[in-house]
Amino acid sequence: MAQEFVLTKKGKLELEEELEYLKTTRRSEISEQIKEARSFGDLSENAEYTEARNEQSRVEGRIQELENTLRLATIVDDDEVNLEKVSIGTKVRLLDTEFQEEETYTVMGPMETNAANHVISNESPVGRALMGKSVGDEVEVEAPGGAIIFKILEISRA
Repeated sequence: MAQEFVLTKKGKLELEEELEYLKTTRRSEISEQIKEARSFGDLSENAEYTEARNEQSRVEGRIQELENTLRLATIVDDDEVNLEKVSIGTKVRLLDTEFQEEETYTVMGPMETNAANHVISNESPVGRALMGKSVGDEVEVEAPGGAIIFKILEISRA
């Protein structure tokens, strides 16, 4: 069974831009690198040629991955995000009940996560616990250091 991907419109646009770059610009650059490396002679001991071919394989793999993701993606319309419950495309302000510290997470599909910017996947432990919950609800998240209890303070559009 094929995996389904959930993307926001912005996430879809970013993947389409990356795909376009890889298909046009990056493919041409690698082709030139291969051509230049071939001019160095014996391919069996040519590190530049081997590395260029490896990079070509990585890029072609990423192109296939992006095409597959975009083909199977379900797009979440940012304007239709229900702000009554946590869902993909929402920003959630939480209170860690033990330490009385606030944290804010944006819940997205797995292809759009960015831990450094507190953008989490709906499939992550915190994301899974939050999905479908409302303001005022408390959720328990199992973490390596033990359970963390969050209270949902606010849900807004991402």
